[in-house]
Amino acid sequence: MQFVPAIMKASWLLAVVAACTTESHEAPRPAVTVQAPDVTSTPTSRPIIAQLTSAPEVPQRAWRQHPAHVVVELTVKEVVKPIAPGVTYTFWTYGGDVPGKFIRVRQGDEVEVHLKNDPSSKLPHNVDFHAVAGPGGGAVSTFTAPGHESRFTFRATRPGLYVYHCATAPVPMHVANGMYGLILVDPPEGYGRADHEYYVMQGELYTAGKYHAPGLQTFDMDKGIDERPTYVVFNGAEGSLVGDKAIHAKTGDRVRLYVGNGGPNLVSSFHVIGGIFDKVYPEAGLHPQEDVQTTLIPSGGAAIVEMTFDVPGTYSIVDHSLFRAFNQGAVAQIVVDGPSRNDLMTEKITDLRYDGNEPAEAAPAAQVADDDIGKATFGRICAACHQPQGQGIPGTFPPLAKSDYLASTAKATLIGHVLHGLQGPVTVNGTTYTGQMPPMAFLSDDEIAGALTFARASWGNQLDKVSPQEVGSVRGQTASKP
Repeated sequence: MQFVPAIMKASWLLAVVAACTTESHEAPRPAVTVQAPDVTSTPTSRPIIAQLTSAPEVPQRAWRQHPAHVVVELTVKEVVKPIAPGVTYTFWTYGGDVPGKFIRVRQGDEVEVHLKNDPSSKLPHNVDFHAVAGPGGGAVSTFTAPGHESRFTFRATRPGLYVYHCATAPVPMHVANGMYGLILVDPPEGYGRADHEYYVMQGELYTAGKYHAPGLQTFDMDKGIDERPTYVVFNGAEGSLVGDKAIHAKTGDRVRLYVGNGGPNLVSSFHVIGGIFDKVYPEAGLHPQEDVQTTLIPSGGAAIVEMTFDVPGTYSIVDHSLFRAFNQGAVAQIVVDGPSRNDLMTEKITDLRYDGNEPAEAAPAAQVADDDIGKATFGRICAACHQPQGQGIPGTFPPLAKSDYLASTAKATLIGHVLHGLQGPVTVNGTTYTGQMPPMAFLSDDEIAGALTFARASWGNQLDKVSPQEVGSVRGQTASKP
């Protein structure tokens, strides 16, 4: 009889389990369903005319739940535009701009392209969209003679940032002459919040004349084949995003750059000096990398980069293949406004003398005269060529010490040399130099004025000061020229 309690206990446990099981079946949890975004339905609303923008502006994102029929109207124009001060070129363009207009659609959209070739054009043109999943990217369907219009439709099936360009023979020549741009296919959920979005595109120019040779330049096919560009620029021209044309943000803002590389030859080493990319979408895909210093963008490719700025100031955007930046024009700027952040980065605290022995501490930077911005700028920028004591390098870089050229040349001309560069021959103290001085327009008016004033008052020179207002005047006169 002792086994009876055990049997009763077992029966009780079974009853409890059964009760629990019965209760769970009676009150099941509701299933959670997540509806996939609509990227495949047939658009039923009236066609939408796409908003197109010129660089560096970007159209607003379309907040739509379903695909639409979007009409994109592009007009090919062959126009003469400046490359650099005093230098012009006949560009072949989409919409009169280099790069071409920024196009923005949503994944799943039906995109109807109207390509018009202006009657004044001398050549036929077309467009190859890397966003098209089909042979030629639409190039055959859009081959358009001057004075004609072609139309075709494609479905934007894949999200991302894509290059479009002309694919009429000879293709490299059409691309090198400015026929490239970007189309963004937003995923339905977008890329998240950004305070500013900007359009930046790198490209190369192969001119018959040398860098900064004045006048109307023509295309040099041999340089193109040899991959020896005369200019490497952002948004179609040297200085297109510098000074009063720089892009702007405030500290704490999230800045998103849609960056393309039209090529037609070089890979871009895209970098912001003093900035770190919070996110980079390599090849403009959907899977970002984080905390990136420099990102490669191939010819015919694109990337989306995001960054925030904690310290105010002017940040230079460059191709970090640095001769392109300092000797071929690949420099742009982001001007960031906001309160100082000495906890993250200070100005120079001390200036120490060093003669190989124990250094002696100089006065703190806060006590240094304002004129020392010129000494600092000269040491940072100019001394590498002209040497710390202004002695120059024999046969290569002219001296600034006791320079008859400094004494006899108008201040406006000297300012122009710094802003726009200088190619020889130039005669200083009886010796002719044929080197090349790169343009320094990325420097502020205060920095240029300070550096020139420092040189004009040092090493035996006793010349008057250059003011920031004088630099601004020369810069403004150049910007106002057609």
